[in-house]
Amino acid sequence: MIVLLTDFGDSEYAGVMRGVIYSICPDTQIVDLTHAIPSQSIREGAWILLQSYKYFPKGTVFVSVVDPGVGTARDAVVVVTENYIHVGPDNGLLYPAASEDGIERVYRILIDEGVSKTFHGRDIFAKAAAYHEAGTLGVMSTELKPGLDQALVFYQEDHKGEVVRIDKFGNLITNIPPVKKTKHLLSVRNQQRELPFVETYEYGPEDGVFLVTSSYGTLEIAAKNRRAIDILALEVGERITIE
Repeated sequence: MIVLLTDFGDSEYAGVMRGVIYSICPDTQIVDLTHAIPSQSIREGAWILLQSYKYFPKGTVFVSVVDPGVGTARDAVVVVTENYIHVGPDNGLLYPAASEDGIERVYRILIDEGVSKTFHGRDIFAKAAAYHEAGTLGVMSTELKPGLDQALVFYQEDHKGEVVRIDKFGNLITNIPPVKKTKHLLSVRNQQRELPFVETYEYGPEDGVFLVTSSYGTLEIAAKNRRAIDILALEVGERITIE
């Protein structure tokens, strides 16, 4: 199985990657995890990959492409972990998921001069994943490297953390673990705001924002029948405290 995660949105780019994979390994199964990562948001892509990979069968190959540095000196890599394989740019995107599962080997893909400098998803990553799935990765030039260069780490300490995701509903997902309290104090940008905690969206107040436990098991800032992001204009990566 090959799983795709990109910021390509509703474009032809993901479809072309699928075509490349099927051309090399026609019997594989391709699953689209998401192509809705906000453009160039490495941090949000890394969080979604970290929270999602373990729900797939062992041996799954993940192709993750959120790559604002495409065509630059950043490495293209194949990362073999204890249970999975990750293919993508060495820009921090793969690091949280790969390190959590335990990195065993990292291969640098040697890129030919004739390859497109703007679409490594098609010309490098899709091919590498398909060849690995087919057991023929050796047809691509690779070399072993000591590890990943970019170690993206999410900030989290006690009640302090960061906004790691803004979902399609406008909910603000944090990486702060929940505690059993009915009211919390949100501190951000030198401002404070009291937030109630409820069990489900339905029980949230009609006005303002509130806290629930997200599907990731962390605190989520939401609003009832509204977009919380429209009330609290926070950004992915922004540090906050919820006490």
